[in-house]
Amino acid sequence: MKYWLMKSEPDVWSIEQQIKAGAKGAPWDGVRNYQAAKNLKSMKKGDQCFFYHSNIGKEIVGTVQVTKEHYIDKTDKSGRFVAVTVKFLKKLDKPVTLEDIKKNKELSHLSLIKQSRLSVMPIDSKSWKILNKMSKI
Repeated sequence: MKYWLMKSEPDVWSIEQQIKAGAKGAPWDGVRNYQAAKNLKSMKKGDQCFFYHSNIGKEIVGTVQVTKEHYIDKTDKSGRFVAVTVKFLKKLDKPVTLEDIKKNKELSHLSLIKQSRLSVMPIDSKSWKILNKMSKI
């Protein structure tokens, strides 16, 4: 299993909307960056992802799980981009803010900090554990 971070503007798709999507989940679509799309193509069923509210909040608010691997994104008229389906797993006890992530030297290598515009990015297992621990403090 691999770990990922997926960013969404909460006024477009929020953790609350993801929760309401229920067990069948919802497509993670609308990604138009080639590097982020490549990351979507690398995702496997069962992979876990942090759900990050971008622009408004700038914080990790929960986790989701990939339930369907990449397929053509129905919102892309060109047919070049893909989507995956994810289902809600949990809401974090305490959201982990970008500010707190930047303060942690062990997380300074993350794409979230180095490539702030990237909407889908891998997270190594050590960082996954650190971020989960930060959400419980």
